[in-house]
Amino acid sequence: MAEYSTVFGSLENFRKGGVDIIDDDPKNYAFSNIFDVATRSRPYERVAVGKNFEYVIEALRAEGTSPWYAAAHDEFALCMDGKVEIHLIKLAESARVAAGTQGAVRLAGDPDGRKMGRVLLGRGHMALLPAGAAYRFHADRPGVAMIQTIQGAVTVERWAEICQTR
Repeated sequence: MAEYSTVFGSLENFRKGGVDIIDDDPKNYAFSNIFDVATRSRPYERVAVGKNFEYVIEALRAEGTSPWYAAAHDEFALCMDGKVEIHLIKLAESARVAAGTQGAVRLAGDPDGRKMGRVLLGRGHMALLPAGAAYRFHADRPGVAMIQTIQGAVTVERWAEICQTR
C-alpha cells in the first residue's frame, strides 16, 4: 500500500500544486491554492476559490482590521494560517440585512446593535458568523482565513488568474 503524508501550507510556505489531466481540457477544472491567492490579495478582499451553485469558499487575507460585514444567512470562517480575531454585534432589527439577500454585504460605518463578544481563531479553528449579526476581522500579523458563504456583492471572482489552464 502506498504511503501518503499531508503537508499543510501557510502564507509564507506553500507549494502551488496542480491537477494532472489524463484525457480532458484542464480549463474544465478549477484548482487554486488559498495561500497563493492570499499572497496576491488586498487585506480582507474575499476571493472565491471554490464554487458549487450559489455557494462559495472565499480566501481572505487577514491583515489589520476589516470593515464590518453582515449576511442574511449563517456563514463560517476557518483560520488557515496565523491568528484572526472576530468581533460580533447582534444587529438591531432596523440594521439587519434584508431576508433573501445573497452573500455578505459590507456595512457603512459601525453597526447599530448589542456587542456579542469576540472569537479568537488560531490555525484550524472555525467560527460561526450568524445571520442577524455584524462581524469584523482583526489580525496583528498577516494570516489566511476561508469563508463559506453564498456568492454575493463582496465576493471577488478571479478564475482566469487563479485556475490552472494547462
